[in-house]
Amino acid sequence: MIDSSVFWVAGPYTVTLVFIAGMVWRYRYDRYGWTSRSSQIYESRLLRIASPMFHTGILLALLGHIGGLVIPAEVTSAVGISESLYHAVAVALGSFAGLLVVVGLIALIYRRRTNTRVFLVTTRMDKLMYVVLGTVTGLGVWNTLGVQLFGVGGYAGGYNYRETVSVWFRSIAWFQPRPELMVHAPLSFQLHIIAAMLLIAITPVTRLVHIFSVPVGYLSRPYLVYRSRDAATRPVQRGWEPTQTR
Repeated sequence: MIDSSVFWVAGPYTVTLVFIAGMVWRYRYDRYGWTSRSSQIYESRLLRIASPMFHTGILLALLGHIGGLVIPAEVTSAVGISESLYHAVAVALGSFAGLLVVVGLIALIYRRRTNTRVFLVTTRMDKLMYVVLGTVTGLGVWNTLGVQLFGVGGYAGGYNYRETVSVWFRSIAWFQPRPELMVHAPLSFQLHIIAAMLLIAITPVTRLVHIFSVPVGYLSRPYLVYRSRDAATRPVQRGWEPTQTR
C-alpha cells in the first residue's frame, strides 16, 4: 500500500499545475503541432476498425469514471438505485468498455509496430504515451474484472470505492483533501490512479492534446466557394466537339 498521506494531497495538485502549464505552453509555442498526428494516409484499413473501437471504449470508460467519482452514493440511492444494482451495472459497462479499449489499443499498437511507414513517424513521446496509456488501461481492467467481479484480494462482492476513492477525489476538487481515504484502498486502485495522474501530466507534450480541440470555429467559418474552370479555357474532349449551327 502507498500510505503516504502527503502524496495523496501533493500529487493531484502538482499534476494539475503541470497539466495547465503544459497546455498553455503547447498552445503558445506549438500551436501548429496541436494535432493528433494522424497516420491515416499511411494505412487506413486497420485504422478504420481499431480507432472507433478504442475511442468508443474510452468515451464509455470516461463516462463511467465521471459517474462513479463525481456522483455521490447518496444521490444514486435517493433516486432508487441500490448499491448492488449500481455495482452490477458498473461492472457490466466497465467490462464492455474495457474490452473495446484493450482490443482497440492492441490493434493500434500492432498497426503502428508492423507498418513500416506508420512506425517511422512514431515519436518517442508516442511510445511513452502508449506505455502509460496501456498501464492505465490494464490496471483499470484488472480492477473491474479481478477485484470488482471476481473479488481478488479478499474483496468478495467487490470493493466499494465510492466510500473512499470517490470521496477523496471530490475532497481534492473542493480543496479539502482527505488523503486518509486513499491509504487503505487496494494497491491496484492506487496504482491505477498514479498511472492516470502520470498520463494527465504528459498529455500536453503528446498527441493526446487533440482531445481538447473542439472545432467551434467550423460553426462560424465562411463557406468555401468552388468555381469551375472557364468554359473558354476548358479542354475539349474528342468526340464531343460543338457542332456548327447556322
